[in-house]
Amino acid sequence: MKFSKKLLLWTMIIIALTLGFSGFYFVNYVFETSLEREVGQALDENSILRFAFETAALNVPARYGVLPDGSIEQIASKLETSGDNVSRLLRISDEEKNALYASDGFEADNVLLDQAQENVCAYRVIQAGEHYYIQTGRKINALDRMLYLETLRDVSGVFRERDMGYSVYRRMTVLMLAVGVFVMYLIASFLTKPIRLLTKATKEMTAGDYSYRAKKVSNDELGQLTLDFNQMAEALEENIDKLEEEVQAREDFVGAFAHELKTPLTSIIGYADMLRLRKLDEEKSFLSANYIYTEGKRLEAMSLKLLDILVTKQGEAEIQRVSTESLFEYLRSMFHPNESMEFVYSYEKDYVLADANLIKTVLINLLDNACKASESGSRIEIMGKAEGESYRFTVKDYGVGIPKEELTKITKAFYMVEKSRSRSRNGAGLGLSLCTEILGLHHTTLEIDSTLGEGTATSFLLQRKGGKDHEETDA
Repeated sequence: MKFSKKLLLWTMIIIALTLGFSGFYFVNYVFETSLEREVGQALDENSILRFAFETAALNVPARYGVLPDGSIEQIASKLETSGDNVSRLLRISDEEKNALYASDGFEADNVLLDQAQENVCAYRVIQAGEHYYIQTGRKINALDRMLYLETLRDVSGVFRERDMGYSVYRRMTVLMLAVGVFVMYLIASFLTKPIRLLTKATKEMTAGDYSYRAKKVSNDELGQLTLDFNQMAEALEENIDKLEEEVQAREDFVGAFAHELKTPLTSIIGYADMLRLRKLDEEKSFLSANYIYTEGKRLEAMSLKLLDILVTKQGEAEIQRVSTESLFEYLRSMFHPNESMEFVYSYEKDYVLADANLIKTVLINLLDNACKASESGSRIEIMGKAEGESYRFTVKDYGVGIPKEELTKITKAFYMVEKSRSRSRNGAGLGLSLCTEILGLHHTTLEIDSTLGEGTATSFLLQRKGGKDHEETDA
């Protein structure tokens, strides 16, 4: 069952119960009040008749020592027709509770007489046919005779009013419920409109339209729920876009990896097959073996860098206090000055928070990329300088440079700006991808500034830890 129908149903049930109980209480309260008023009047009437009967009995001639039955009948007959109420019903009974006089239509048993007292007037409500009466009874003392005086007061009108009240209230209740159903249907539809819009939004998103958003139609909790749902949908859409990008990146990675494997393997298989099938002279054999060795080394370097990337993605950096001087001296030992390349070191002695081995890998890859991008005899600068709370490492070359449209792609695995040039220098496009992963573990990023034909400067920041001292060295 829909929420709007549940809301409508339970509202109608509550309204029906409320109207039923309140109507019963109201009509019954009016009925009891009217009946209580009629009881009071009946008791008063009984008291008046008792007084009138006793007064009339005193006027009986004194020759009677005891009030005779004939006189009782005469007095009762006069009391029945006296006053404005000509419909008065009464009954006079003797000491043995035998009726001496009874009005026409007075039909009642003697049960009440057992409760009657001289100074206490008993009463009860009885039904005779379609009529209701208030029966009152008391003992009276007239000329040494103990008699019973009973009256009947017709209160059928009170009961008819009660029945009419119930009937009218039932009709009003049905009418109010009918109107309430219509009004509550409109209210329930209005209140549940945000839920219907959210349901539609979820169906649209389930069908694949992740850009669909629910419309906010209220400023209450449901309106806030709509805003929260839309925020969730935006986050979900962003995550799905990221997942799609990651899936695409993995597909590109697998395709590039297969391509990068195919090229050296084709050369290795081709030259190995040549060596296997025919006898070559010494020079051709050497060239073939050299091709096999070169391509094998390229495969080895690529596999090692892939392994480093995978390990870096799954690992954590062991951050320690590291001397910048030790990092630059390590680069000096790895890249010796020679005739084909000029290395210039300029750095400030300081301490940084880093994993020394991982940062050495970054610096080696940056310096190796600078060498591959530079012509023979070019100058490469390796610099280090404190910047506030951070320390910047920079490797700058004066080589071919990188087009601006390629800067956002070169950190992807297997991406190479000039594939033929990179392969000729044993490159696979994994160095900058590895650097990006390592720097991510250090909560920093790789910054690349390049001008086509003029050179490239790659740098990154690490948090400082300790004092500094300046030293500039050329090599």
